[in-house]
Amino acid sequence: MVNKILTEEEVVAEIEDGMTIGVGGWGSRRKPMSLILAIIRAGIKDLTVVSYGGPEIGLLSATGQLKKAIYGFVSLDSIPLEPHFRVARQTGKIEATEFDEGAFYLGLLAAAHRVPFYPTRAGLGSDMLKMNPDLKTIESPYPDESGEYENLVAIPAFDIDVSLIHMNRADQGGNGQFLGPDLFFDDLFAMAANKTYMSCEKIVDTENLLDEGSVHTLRIPRIFVNGVVEAPRGAHFTECPPDYGRDEDFQKLYAATAKDAELWENFKSRYLNLDSHEKYLQMVDSREEEK
Repeated sequence: MVNKILTEEEVVAEIEDGMTIGVGGWGSRRKPMSLILAIIRAGIKDLTVVSYGGPEIGLLSATGQLKKAIYGFVSLDSIPLEPHFRVARQTGKIEATEFDEGAFYLGLLAAAHRVPFYPTRAGLGSDMLKMNPDLKTIESPYPDESGEYENLVAIPAFDIDVSLIHMNRADQGGNGQFLGPDLFFDDLFAMAANKTYMSCEKIVDTENLLDEGSVHTLRIPRIFVNGVVEAPRGAHFTECPPDYGRDEDFQKLYAATAKDAELWENFKSRYLNLDSHEKYLQMVDSREEEK
């Protein structure tokens, strides 16, 4: 088996200005935050992010590196609307394409299946079509029982250069395992992109992948993964059960910076302007010790 172990810096070296990045996870749950922070450190700009959005969209909006967001929602879960994303949308700082969750899923599915679009009734008669004038409708080639040819919305496949996902466990070959309650469509993100990089809480030997979960939890095959990064607490401050929950205090600290420029500059200086994920965790832990 090919050894695909990389560092965050080696992953970021594969990402260029202007790329479209798919980000796994869901809201503020199991996001590949160590990889997002590495992108911020590298200063990669003009990015498009495709995701069931969380702090990755807010952070990249706040640092000025995000050009466009394509999303089903952008939430911190316990904080319903991501505050830095709110500022970016209200000020027109970023471009945005907003789908409902089901239509977003079909865009991912079409990309994963390598077809140009998937038809759906979702969006017919709704503002989704008004908000996305580029969306097209298509007539079904098959008549219904009455002989009519139904008009459907054609959700285009997302064109993703690189997907980033985070799993609980992985082996050196790129097989990934989730141990929490939900996969969050990370398998589709992995299949949909030209390249996929996966961070994980721990790299284990392949024969030990079933020590903590059933075969059902092995949902990321190595064939779709180009590199794997061992990043303990790599999803912080989002949750990654059963390894750890969401750091609600830190999330509140981050959210508060959207309304205060000085707080944001202090947050950047302390937590973002660092040279490694390990240094970031040291600063997070030192904050806990200061309480």
